[in-house]
Amino acid sequence: MSAGAEDEGRTPGRLTALLTDACARAIGAADGRVGGVYLRSRTPGLLRLAVLAGLPGPLFRPWWRLHRDSRFPVADAFRRGVRVLLPDAAETMRRYPQFAAGLPFPFGSLYVPVAGSEHTYGVLTVLRPAAADTAELLEGADRMAGIAQELGTALDRLGAGREEPAVAWESEPLCVRPPASGRPPQRVGSFAWDPETDSVTLDEPLRALLGPAVGPAVPLPALTAVLAPGDGHRIAAALRETAAGRPPHLPLHVRSADGAPRLVELWQPRGAPPAGGPVRGAVRESTAVADAAADLLPEGVFCLDRLGTLVYANPRAAELLGRPRAELLGHTLWEAVPWLDQPAYGDHLRGALLSPEPVRFHVRRPPDAGPRTVPRPFEGDWLATSLYPGPDFLTGTLRPANRVADASAGLTPEHGAPEAESGAGEPGPPIVSTAPRYRPIVLAVALTEAVTAHQVSAVVFRELQSAFGGRRLALYLLQDRHMHLAWETGFPPGFLAPFKDVPLDARLPGVEALTSGRPLFFDSMHDLAAAYPEMALDAAEGARAFLPLIASGRPVGSCILGFDRARGFSAEERSVLTALAGLIAHAMEKARRYESETALARGLQGVLLPRRLPAHPLLETAGRYLPGTQGMEVGGDWYDVVVSGDGMALVIGDVQGHGVQAAATMGQLRSAVRAFALGDRPPDEVMGGVNHLLADLDPGLFASCCYIRLDPATGRARAARAGHPPPLLRHPDGRTETLDLPGGVVLGVDPRAAYPLTEFLVETGAVLALYTDGLVERPGTDIDEGITALRRALGRAGSPAPRPGSRALAGVADRLVVSARHTADRRDDIALLLATRRPGPGRSR
Repeated sequence: MSAGAEDEGRTPGRLTALLTDACARAIGAADGRVGGVYLRSRTPGLLRLAVLAGLPGPLFRPWWRLHRDSRFPVADAFRRGVRVLLPDAAETMRRYPQFAAGLPFPFGSLYVPVAGSEHTYGVLTVLRPAAADTAELLEGADRMAGIAQELGTALDRLGAGREEPAVAWESEPLCVRPPASGRPPQRVGSFAWDPETDSVTLDEPLRALLGPAVGPAVPLPALTAVLAPGDGHRIAAALRETAAGRPPHLPLHVRSADGAPRLVELWQPRGAPPAGGPVRGAVRESTAVADAAADLLPEGVFCLDRLGTLVYANPRAAELLGRPRAELLGHTLWEAVPWLDQPAYGDHLRGALLSPEPVRFHVRRPPDAGPRTVPRPFEGDWLATSLYPGPDFLTGTLRPANRVADASAGLTPEHGAPEAESGAGEPGPPIVSTAPRYRPIVLAVALTEAVTAHQVSAVVFRELQSAFGGRRLALYLLQDRHMHLAWETGFPPGFLAPFKDVPLDARLPGVEALTSGRPLFFDSMHDLAAAYPEMALDAAEGARAFLPLIASGRPVGSCILGFDRARGFSAEERSVLTALAGLIAHAMEKARRYESETALARGLQGVLLPRRLPAHPLLETAGRYLPGTQGMEVGGDWYDVVVSGDGMALVIGDVQGHGVQAAATMGQLRSAVRAFALGDRPPDEVMGGVNHLLADLDPGLFASCCYIRLDPATGRARAARAGHPPPLLRHPDGRTETLDLPGGVVLGVDPRAAYPLTEFLVETGAVLALYTDGLVERPGTDIDEGITALRRALGRAGSPAPRPGSRALAGVADRLVVSARHTADRRDDIALLLATRRPGPGRSR
C-alpha cells in the first residue's frame, strides 16, 4: 500500500478520534451532560451529527440531520460563524421555537463553530443544566472556543492535499459515553461461549474492562485467567451447567487479580438448544454493599448509563419487567425490554437525561411480559415508573400502579403510552417514530415565518430533507384547472418542463393524488414505471412520494418528494407525510392571499412615491426606496422633495405597520405635507398640522417624519423632527456628523404635541442624508450602532461632482444601500434621501 493510500485508509479513524476527543473535552469545559459534533456533509446545505456523547443516539434521531438554513442554533452557529449561547429553556423558546418544541425540558446549551483556515467544518455543541443567565456560560464558551479552534486546525491537516473534502460525514452518528463526572462509572461487558469449540467472543466494553491483554476471541481458560484468576474453575463449571439448561439463579461474585469485585451472570440465548447450546454472559464491576442492599428492596430498582445501557437491576425489577436479570444487564433498555420501545416512553427517558428533575410516568406491561404476580387491586398491567437523573447514571424505580394513590398525585395509567402490541418482536432503534411524530411541530413552527410561495417551498424542502433524506422536491399549484410548477429542486435540468401546465384530466401521479385526495407512495422507480408506463421518468433510481395539498377541503396542488435510493415507507411515515401535506397546503393558501394583497399595496405605493424629484440649479437630490425582503407586506416609508417658496422642502417619513392600510396612510400624510410645504409654512407648523390631521383620521397607526426646509442659495436650513432618526451631514472636507436635532413625539399620538424648530447651515458641496430606520436597524443590535455605521459609510462614499446635471449623488445613494440591497432577510422597508448644494454660476467650491 502506498503512503497516500495508507493515509487515506487511516482518515476515518483519525477523524473519529479527533471528534470524540473534542466532544469529551467540550463536555468538561462547559460543565455539560451531553455533547456533540455536527459536520458538513456532501449533500449541499446539510449538516449531520457525527458524534454524540451522553445521550442514546436514537433518542436524538430527529436532530441527526439539519439544514444549514434552518432556524436551529446549530445552523445559526455554522452559517454565521458565531457562538450561540442559550442559558435556559425560556431563552431557547424565544430564539429557537422549533428546537424548543421538540425538547421541552429545562436545560441550557452552547454552540461553537469549528472553523479552519478556509472552511467552516461544523459545530461543537454541549447541552448542560440550565444557567441563571448567559454570563454564566461565557467562561465555558471561551474554553469550548479553544477546543473548536484546535479541532479546526487538525481538520485542516486531515484534509490537506485532497480534491474532495475529506472532512465530511455521511453516516449515522457515533454514540459514545461521556467522561465520568465523579467516581469512575460502573462498567459492563458481555461475552458468548461456544461449548463445541471452547471459544469465547468478547464485546468491546468487556475488552475495555479486562484490559488490552484479551483479544476479541480467546479460549475459555484465557478469559477466566484474566477475569477471575482464583475463581476460573467456578466460572467454567457454571458455564457447563448453563449449557445444560441449569443457569445459576444469582450472579457469581468473583474477584479480579487486583481484588476488585466483579459480578458474572449467565444464561442461554432464546431459541438455543435445551442442552449443549451456546451460553451468553455479562460481567460488571460490583459495588457489593449497595447492590446487596438494593437486591432486598420490595420495589424494582434499575440503573442506566447515559447511553441507555442497563448496568444494574434488582430481582424485583427483573420480575416486573418480565426478563431474567442476566438478559437485562449490558443491554440497552429497549433491546432488553422490547415492549418499552414506544415514543412516549422515549420522550420521558430523554427528559430525564436532559433535565435535573425526576420524571414520573406509567408504562403498560403487555400480557405476555412475564408471570402475573401482582394482585388485581394494584392494576397489575401498569407499572408506576420514576427516573432520577444524575451526572453519569439514571436510577429508576418500578412498582405496580395503584390507580387511586397515583390519581391523587396527578398521575394515572392513562398518562402512559398506548398499549404495546403483545409479543414484541425484534428490537429496533428505540424511538424511531419520535422523529416523524416531531416533524409536524417543526414544520408548523418554521412555516409561521414563511409568507411567500417561494419561502414556503424553501422551508418545506429544508425540513423534509432533514427529516426523510429526500433530495428532490417539486410543488405544483392548482390554477384554472391546471397544475402549474411553482418550485422545484434536485431534478435533472429540463426534466419537469413537460409538466409545467398540466390539466386535471392528465394521468399523472401528482394529478391523481390531488383529484383522489390520496397520497401515492412508490418504493422505487420500477414501481412507478409499472404504475404509469406512459410517463417519462428521470434516470435516477429512488423512491417517490406524491402528496395531495388540500386546505380546508379545497384543492391547492401537489407535492412530489424524491429520494436517491429505493426505500419503503412505514405506516407511520405515510401518515406523517400526509399530515405535513396539510400544513403545506394551508401555508401555500396563505402565501397566495398574502401575495395578492401585496400586489395591491405595492401598486398603491408605486403611485404614491415620487416618480422623479424636482430639479433646482443650486440643489441636487437623489432618493432610493427598497422594499423589505422578509415577508411581502408593504411598509409606509416615503420620501419627497417639494418646492417651498424660494427654497426646497426635504421630507422623509415612516408609517408604523405594513400592508394596504400603511400605504394608504402614507399617501394621506404625503399629500398633507406637500400641501403645507407648497404654502411655505415653517417646519414646526408643518409637523404640528400633519400631527393634528393624523390624530383626527385615527387610522390606528402612527408615523415618524423629518422635515427640512433648505434655501439652496444660502445653505440655511430649518428643521423639525417627529420621532424620526436624526439626519446625517457630510461636510466638504469629508467630516461627517449626526445632526442631533431636538424633536417631538411621533405623529398621531398626542394632538397637542409641539415640534421644536432648529436651524443649521449646509455648506456648498456638503451632503445631507435623511433615511428611515430600516437602513440602520438590525435585530439584536442598538440603532445607534447602525447610525454610526451609516455615517462612516457616508464619509467613505466620497463627494459628488459639482457639475450641473451630474449623476454623482445617485452613485453615493447606491453605495449607501448596496449592502441592504443584497440582504436576503431584510425585515423592513428602506427609504433614503440625499441632497447636496451646488456652487452658483461663476463660483467654485
